[in-house]
Amino acid sequence: MKMPVTLVVDDEPDIRELLEITLNRMNIRTCCAENISQAKQLLASESFDLCLTDMRLPDGDGLDLVDYIQERGLLLPVAVITAHGSMDIAIKAMKKGAFDFLSKPVDLAALRQLVGNALQTSQAKLVEKDRRTRDTLLGESALMCEIRSKIEKVARNQAPIYISGESGSGKELVAKLIHQQGPRSNKQFVAINCGAIPHELMESEFFGHKKGSFSGAIADKQGFFQAADGGTLFLDEVADLPLSLQVKLLRAIQEKKIRPVGEQHEIAVDVRILSATHKDLAKMVQEGSFRQDLYYRINVIELNLPPLRARVDDIPQIVAHLLARLAKANAVPVPHFNDAALTVLKRYAFPGNVRELENILERALALHEGDCIEVDDLNLPPSNSGSISEASQVRAEKISLESYLEDVERKALTAALEENHWNQSTAAQQLGMTFRSLQYRLKKLGLEK
Repeated sequence: MKMPVTLVVDDEPDIRELLEITLNRMNIRTCCAENISQAKQLLASESFDLCLTDMRLPDGDGLDLVDYIQERGLLLPVAVITAHGSMDIAIKAMKKGAFDFLSKPVDLAALRQLVGNALQTSQAKLVEKDRRTRDTLLGESALMCEIRSKIEKVARNQAPIYISGESGSGKELVAKLIHQQGPRSNKQFVAINCGAIPHELMESEFFGHKKGSFSGAIADKQGFFQAADGGTLFLDEVADLPLSLQVKLLRAIQEKKIRPVGEQHEIAVDVRILSATHKDLAKMVQEGSFRQDLYYRINVIELNLPPLRARVDDIPQIVAHLLARLAKANAVPVPHFNDAALTVLKRYAFPGNVRELENILERALALHEGDCIEVDDLNLPPSNSGSISEASQVRAEKISLESYLEDVERKALTAALEENHWNQSTAAQQLGMTFRSLQYRLKKLGLEK
């Protein structure tokens, strides 16, 4: 098996030596550069599996190197080494595509963990998993192709991802795909619904507790962070977290350490944070119900999922997939889907998105007769037909208003022309419009003769 090769970029000889010794002990060959210029020369002449770069370099900074690697499409994880406390710079680097970051002084255990994660990422795995993604994240619309492309890109690094979108749009599915396509795919994916945990139990559920730390704590308990150690922690409906826990969550994310309830010492944890909500988190920050610093920490990269009504061309493919799956689960033949029923679905607003579509199809599969699902089998909510009626009424009122206004304009023009003995020039002057404008209006209203 080929020995991995890492490019180390740092102008301090002591740091280069420390990184080189540590990596060599992990059976990883290193090539060192003192500045960006030397790094670019090495990148042009050799293939690397990882790049570790200092942020401050004599001829630029680590962000320049991140940009250089991204622009050339090199499938190379880049980790930046920042000064202690430079969290804003680290976040900026990850937004640009950096895999992860390390703070000075370099913690060797954290370095080994980062390197191990980075080296698990390979283009062969990404291609294979992207193929699997197409079997689950359905749709060939431009919107869905863009989402799949973003998932492939963000899966390569360790940046916290914020997934926004309406209920039922597939936020947890996207989170799972990011995990599956990333270097943590062989570790745990732990998904939690933040709105389903009683507030008084949240700290214990997230960080664990020691036996006897409170009434009812009859044994040591692992929290979500420990359960997801080495893997991914997905915080669904993160907007429902109380402010008291938001403070502790922020510290856990920034320091990569937790303190179980009743424990005297902090425990190091290595998790990737993905979060989601259907609420407007930015608005909650403005209202003071969600911490701004936590918002910026979990929202390093945002993925916004479109509602189903914004990609109606994907509905036939989704219907076919869901029907086949539901029929198999119920051990029944896959029924034919009537074209008229498909047209009705395309016109439906789907407030519950894909989840609602699945419920509609499951009900239709259970209640339909014969071998075909018809429009009546869909049993769509009355609100849908009501919205159609309201839309028709609005269109009718618009047509009626336009007819009324045209009638008023026709009478005004006729009166002005009669008063001026059908002299169009003087009539136009009286009405305060140009001669050409009057001719246009007369033609539009059928009065030009």
